[in-house]
Amino acid sequence: MPPLTSYRPTEPLDSPVNDSDSDVDLDLEELDPSTSSHVQASRLLGHNQSPEQRVPRIALRNIRMGGLRRSGNRGRGYGELGHDRDGINDAVDVLEDDPQGQRYSGGSQHAGDEAPLLDEYASQSRRSFASDRLQSLAHISSSLRLPSFMSSTTTNRQDEDGIADYREGDPSTSRILAVGSPQATRYPPNLVSNAKYTAFTFLPITLYNEFSFFFNMYFLLVALSQAIPPLRIGYLSTYIAPLAFVLFITMGKEAYDDIERRRRDNEANSEEYVVLRFREPGQTGTSSRVLRNLKSTVARKADRQSLTNRDRLSDIQEEEEQTEGRGRGRPSSFVEEVNKKSRDLKVGDVLKLSKGQRVPADVVILKCSTPEGAQAQIQIPESLESETLLVSPLEGDAYQPNSSPSLGTSKNPDPDDSHTSNSKSSGETFIRTDQLDGETDWKLRLASALTQTLPVEEFVRVRVTGGKPDKKVNEFVGKLELMTTRNDALDSQCDESSIDNGGHTAALSIDNTAWANTIIASQAITMAVIVYTGPQTRSALSTSLSRSKTGLLEYEINSLTKILCALTLALSVVLVALEGFGDTEGNIWYVKIMRFLVLFSTIVPISLRVNLDLGKSVYSWFIQRDPGIPGAVVRTSTIPEDLGRIEYLLSDKTGTLTQNEMEMKKIHVGTVSYANEAMDEVVGYIRHGFVAAPSDKALVTPSSSYSTTAGVTATRTRREIGSRVRDVVLALALCHNVTPTVEEEDGQTTTSYQASSPDEIAIVRWTESVGLRLAYRDRKKMVLESTDTGKVVVQVQILDIFPFTSDGKRMGIIVRFQEQMNPSSHDLDGGDVWFYQKGADTVMGSIVAANDWLDEETANMAREGLRTLVVGRKRLPSEKYRAFSASYQEASLAISGRDAGMQRVVSEFLEHDLELLGVTGVEDKLQRDVKPSLELLRNAGIKIWMLTGDKVETARCVAVSSKLVARGQYIYTVAKLKHKDNAQDHLDFLRSKPDSCLLIDGESLVLYLTHFRVDFISVAVRLPTVVACRCSPTQKADIAKLIKEFTKKRVCCIGDGGNDVSMIQAADVGVGIVGKEGRQASLAADFSIEQFCHLTKLLVWHGRNSYKRSAKLAQFVIHRGLIIAVCQTMYSIAIKFEPEGLYKDWLLVGYATVYTAAPVLSLVLDKDVDENLANLYPELYKELTSGRSLSYRTFFVWVFVSIYQGGMIQGLSQILTEVDGPRMVAVSYTVLVLNELLMVAIEITTWHPVMIMCIIGTFLFYIGSMPFLGGYFDLDFLLSWGFVWRVLAIGSISLIPPYAGKLIRRTMKPPSYRKVQGI
Repeated sequence: MPPLTSYRPTEPLDSPVNDSDSDVDLDLEELDPSTSSHVQASRLLGHNQSPEQRVPRIALRNIRMGGLRRSGNRGRGYGELGHDRDGINDAVDVLEDDPQGQRYSGGSQHAGDEAPLLDEYASQSRRSFASDRLQSLAHISSSLRLPSFMSSTTTNRQDEDGIADYREGDPSTSRILAVGSPQATRYPPNLVSNAKYTAFTFLPITLYNEFSFFFNMYFLLVALSQAIPPLRIGYLSTYIAPLAFVLFITMGKEAYDDIERRRRDNEANSEEYVVLRFREPGQTGTSSRVLRNLKSTVARKADRQSLTNRDRLSDIQEEEEQTEGRGRGRPSSFVEEVNKKSRDLKVGDVLKLSKGQRVPADVVILKCSTPEGAQAQIQIPESLESETLLVSPLEGDAYQPNSSPSLGTSKNPDPDDSHTSNSKSSGETFIRTDQLDGETDWKLRLASALTQTLPVEEFVRVRVTGGKPDKKVNEFVGKLELMTTRNDALDSQCDESSIDNGGHTAALSIDNTAWANTIIASQAITMAVIVYTGPQTRSALSTSLSRSKTGLLEYEINSLTKILCALTLALSVVLVALEGFGDTEGNIWYVKIMRFLVLFSTIVPISLRVNLDLGKSVYSWFIQRDPGIPGAVVRTSTIPEDLGRIEYLLSDKTGTLTQNEMEMKKIHVGTVSYANEAMDEVVGYIRHGFVAAPSDKALVTPSSSYSTTAGVTATRTRREIGSRVRDVVLALALCHNVTPTVEEEDGQTTTSYQASSPDEIAIVRWTESVGLRLAYRDRKKMVLESTDTGKVVVQVQILDIFPFTSDGKRMGIIVRFQEQMNPSSHDLDGGDVWFYQKGADTVMGSIVAANDWLDEETANMAREGLRTLVVGRKRLPSEKYRAFSASYQEASLAISGRDAGMQRVVSEFLEHDLELLGVTGVEDKLQRDVKPSLELLRNAGIKIWMLTGDKVETARCVAVSSKLVARGQYIYTVAKLKHKDNAQDHLDFLRSKPDSCLLIDGESLVLYLTHFRVDFISVAVRLPTVVACRCSPTQKADIAKLIKEFTKKRVCCIGDGGNDVSMIQAADVGVGIVGKEGRQASLAADFSIEQFCHLTKLLVWHGRNSYKRSAKLAQFVIHRGLIIAVCQTMYSIAIKFEPEGLYKDWLLVGYATVYTAAPVLSLVLDKDVDENLANLYPELYKELTSGRSLSYRTFFVWVFVSIYQGGMIQGLSQILTEVDGPRMVAVSYTVLVLNELLMVAIEITTWHPVMIMCIIGTFLFYIGSMPFLGGYFDLDFLLSWGFVWRVLAIGSISLIPPYAGKLIRRTMKPPSYRKVQGI
């Protein structure tokens, strides 16, 4: 076999055999000198090189990944000849090139070497080449030695060690999974569950929760005591029925709430996804949607037909596919599409995801491709067509032209991927992660190079190794291996010898993943394999379990009932003691105490729970039916009163306070600022600055002179301003990572932009609005066209990109401007090279040249709440760029300190003395009425914290623009605090300035929560506002719990994304916003609303009313039970301390139900002020936080009133009638019922028709039922005037003093609601 060097001539830099998407190209001499010399000696990568020729470069990504790099491969084609070595791949490039080998010869003497080679192999048997392939590969492997840090041996060994636990069958440890095949280990189902109970745990948990309350346990003991004959008083049902009713109502509500949660979970679990099913060759599929020829395959076949000598090349490939691998010419599987519900997805399933779909589980991306329809719509600028067609369509995204070393990582699709075929194979997709981490930026995700070019039918040969389930959403380490057969992939014990050709292993990182609940944001069809499901996903592990929430009012009432119970016990003991603890016939003294306890059990009213639970249902009904907050849903109906007790509000930023829609608002070019209507002037400048050149093929560059319209003489100042505006707009149109995409909706073709930052999209949209549109973008080129003429006016070649990082806070790009539409030369000196950079003013201030206006203008924009970006540029002479390129490449090869070294080179060569072009101001649109809502909540005494996963600068801007931080309020920033040395100093400053706002990042927050937990929270809770940035979901929940534990105050958390679920569930009251970012937060929340501004009405109106109504209701029910107990006490004393019941059976049951229940319950309709006054005077809400509506003081006032009224009613009834008898019972009971009805009327502040109906209706019902009470009353006495005057006299004595006292107190110290009403 001829030497392999014949397959590859030395190519110029623009040759398509150079890898286009490699992170770094490197010289063999720089990689490993001994290897380089060996390769040169073996004539592997070029022969007879002249001294001035450079040693060909090897793509660093290829060496690291060893992936299949060619979209033209099907099964085992030429793309796998030497997938792990560039030298072999280049041989295939030659085969697929022009037969004469002249296209990229560049004048090389090797051009003629290719023709004999092809003729030779065209005329002789194809098997001769195939039989030598493995030998050639072995020769290459031995020749090209990789440095130890590049070798995968160590990594593989570590991975093997890491999965030892897995092999013991523990699914929680590292896992090896076969793609598209059933897994040997059983993994949890892919279920979303926000339910609190299961069928088995519902009764135990709810009963425990109910009887953990003292008065429920008390009544359970009272009810059980009635099973003992000596203790039985009246009907057993008198005590059992109320308790059973309470439990039924409460458990019914809990069951209903949980069933609703399960119904909503079921909606998410029933969402259908397209899954690829892989059948063994020879099996027939049942589905009609068989993908025997996938789009990428069809596209490749179509492309092959357009190539010359196509038959010969395809024959070679077909021959090789059949002979190599002992008959592995047929695909490893047949693929068909099936629909599966989210709950049925399993680890190892391959999903086919499209734009807008929620990712249902944690996946590793295998392949990304744009559908034919979208690609067909993309119009390629004519100037690019010639260059595009120079590249073989068979090459796909493999070896593309690279005019210069790719020193920056470009995040844009390759043109040759996008346009040479009907299927795009860039291997890139964008996802939205705001549901997971709260960051609004789109994240770029990449398919592994190993699987991107692999036919889908061969996915079954892929094996994925991943770590154990982890909650870290920004970390992932794994590896992907291409095995020889499907069975090898299924065998987890299979060693590296079964990896195809001994080198098909690729590392996996976070860039190759998409976690559950992220959204596919780009047009690409994404194929991904499920790695983690259900409770093992990052999203589920970051979410705390649902818990049953109990309102503060419940705890307060629970403590009051303990006092009542103690009072009951004391009263029982006193009555027996007054008798001298004597035993009477059939009654021992301690039995008497027990009987008294049962008699006085009404002091602790079981109906209290019934009334409160019914009241909660009414409040929930009001909230859900309120037209002022449409779409509101109450998911936890047990805590509406807590809405009126909130003292701390923890809010998410993205989607909660903001709409996540950016808009360019202002631009300053040094001497003049443009905003609003003044943008029309910018449009005029751009129209003049990018007019057509004398030649249609001429393009605009920064060196082009600024022109004005013909016949108009512009002043020098105007020309200078116009030139500055043109330069800054051009810089903004070029310095970004935005890619235009074409979408078709309802037959309309629209162009949208994809980027990792909404800020960049806003700026590119603005440049389009002023006349300069981004028409085309790929990894190597960018084209701008005029919106007026539609003609291409700027065309640049992208040399390097320096992406934005949270540490650097800036992004840069190096471009070479082309002066002609179809340049004849591609060398570096053919056009001006410019470095553009934009970033935060804090870092750009030291990079740009000295000026006197930057600080002032950025401060002005920041005060307006705008996100500022400073834009600068610098021209790079060819020599300087070459020097930078060499230094940057050298730094990129460092084993340790690589990132710092690369940044050092950029700073040394580029980042100094930049020409300052201008400052932009971008506004993140706030949600509707956020500013007045925050102001109202602050006036209501609520301290507001903003917790976000976003950047510090972004959070600061939103805090200012939303008026979360008041004008003039000092913002104290604590960021990147790594050591605890000076941490205490920050706290000391905040103690001395308690009216400032604290702005702290996640890193510093972790340090404080770890080492200064109590000190930090004691200072922070006193501040009016705290903004925490870069918070993880767990940190948000920890802060909520910490505030609750330290302050014992009610905490409300509001959010809209999946990253807010933990915080919402940790809060006393969780509020979820239903928005475009999904329903996960609203499903897990206690209350769901659609806008942040609805929160004010939820708290200030509904929360206040719920708390005040429940407080009044609870005290009234206690009064109702206490007054009857006082009557019983008076009666027992009168009959010589005997434990006999005064009102028995129906009288006791009727009093607590039909005779008083409706009027008392109607108090839930009462309101002291109307909604307008509640919003006008939010200070009314502030009063509630002190809990004065239900306090020990108000409780004992009601106890005193009950004792007075009970004593008067029973004492006067016995004096005016008889001590014991039906007449006394008739008077006493009638006065008792009428007293309750009138007391309700006295307590009502605002009358409602239902209240009037309840009071009058109950009174008439009692009058109507009196003839049926002959067993208890003397019916003849009821018809006499003696009965009437006694009832009126006793009732007046009972009611007038309390009412008079209330009037006096109201006059002397009027409540706040009466002050604002002006009454």
